[in-house]
Amino acid sequence: MAEKLIFELGRIDREGVSIPPDDLESLNIDELIPEELLRKRDPTLPEVSEVEVIRHYTRLSQLNFCVDTHFYPLGSCTMKYNPRIGEKLSTLEGFTSLHPYEPDELVQGVLKIMFDLGQYLCEIGGFDAITLQPSAGAHGELTGLLIIRAYHETKGRKRSKVIIPDSAHGTNPASCTLAGYKAIEIKSGKDGCIDLKRLQEELDEETAAVMITNPNTLGIFEEEILRIAEITHSVGALLYGDGANLNALMGITRPGDMGFDVLHFNLHKTFAAPHGGGGPGSGPVAVKKELEPFLPVPVIVKKDGKYTLDYNRPLSIGKVKSFYGNLPVIIKAYIYIRMMGAQGLKRVSENAVLNARYVINRLKGAFDLPYNKPPMHEGVLSGKKFREYGVRTLDIAKRLLDYGFHPPTIYFPLIVEEALMIEPTETETKETLDAFIEAMLKIAEEAVKTPELLKSAPHTTPVKRLDEVKAAKELKLRWKEYK
Repeated sequence: MAEKLIFELGRIDREGVSIPPDDLESLNIDELIPEELLRKRDPTLPEVSEVEVIRHYTRLSQLNFCVDTHFYPLGSCTMKYNPRIGEKLSTLEGFTSLHPYEPDELVQGVLKIMFDLGQYLCEIGGFDAITLQPSAGAHGELTGLLIIRAYHETKGRKRSKVIIPDSAHGTNPASCTLAGYKAIEIKSGKDGCIDLKRLQEELDEETAAVMITNPNTLGIFEEEILRIAEITHSVGALLYGDGANLNALMGITRPGDMGFDVLHFNLHKTFAAPHGGGGPGSGPVAVKKELEPFLPVPVIVKKDGKYTLDYNRPLSIGKVKSFYGNLPVIIKAYIYIRMMGAQGLKRVSENAVLNARYVINRLKGAFDLPYNKPPMHEGVLSGKKFREYGVRTLDIAKRLLDYGFHPPTIYFPLIVEEALMIEPTETETKETLDAFIEAMLKIAEEAVKTPELLKSAPHTTPVKRLDEVKAAKELKLRWKEYK
């Protein structure tokens, strides 16, 4: 049963608060407020009791899918578990009452946190220097590419293009364009990895960078990464790493050791800061030593035991964000890293890979597995085989809601038909994974025997399937005049 709108719950003259009498009744409001600002009629507010308000919003919260109530196979993309201690500590008054223009000597504690976090990230990634300014992953991509552009220009090189694989995140080519480069797409090989022959054919003196994710968006580790780095550097180009999938690598190997020159981190993914609903995020960019002069200003430096903001960097690309970054997200990531420690972060990656491999291996018989290689922290299945029954991946996703699971990412990567990208994260138990697997297996059986059940799903949710195009174009955000 759908929950009514709070306007529908209201009744005339019902109250939720008791306001004591005031001494303003004798004042003539008409004389104090200009006529054009006075209301012509009372506002159409819902009239409900306190108990009704509490129950209404409690019921609404219970209708939501969230990490506190359900398993999200979307994984680190937004739905990784976020320890509550990070939420609590990041809202301490010492953090929330800061003003960005306070002098360095009065914010030594916060500068130390940011400086130390930068050091930790450089160690985890295998880099020499870092900026914490970028607001999220795509912003980090743009920052990294602007650093690469400044590097080439300083050396007198005119570079015009960036090479990316066809499995890249959609933000990659967009960031290339914003940075003034042409994005050149190369097709992946039959194993889902970068085709070295095609890469070599595209690499030339016009190439500014090769931009890849490792593991890639199929969840497959690029086994030829050292060779990719070698041939990229052979033409004077740089290797950019999209750090979206760092969940699979922490404590096991480091992108900097693979030959990457630039890497952006996603603190809101890998390091457990909430990112649902589109933000806030944080996308620090780490670089090798030769790129350090081009980092955005200011850079936090430590000198004689004190921390300062260094603006004296003539080769810097300049500011990329107001002030110094999204501080609450930075604090949460710092807390997470300090809590986990080196061994804890390694276990995060090991468990993420173990969980993903368990799920994919249990499901690969019932669904197509386009690239039959051991996945890392995520794997990509396909619902292509069910199209002969009139069932698409969207139908599978909708049916999952009836089983109490939020759907995984669908139709991405684009190189997989009817894609189902499943990323369980390291925090999920075997019991939870088994329940999800059983639901997926039942849905695969239903797709063959009762396909109409899937095509009309979901059946148990308060809102049934919408016309998604119409819903996107004709938003209903305003309640009609309350009478």
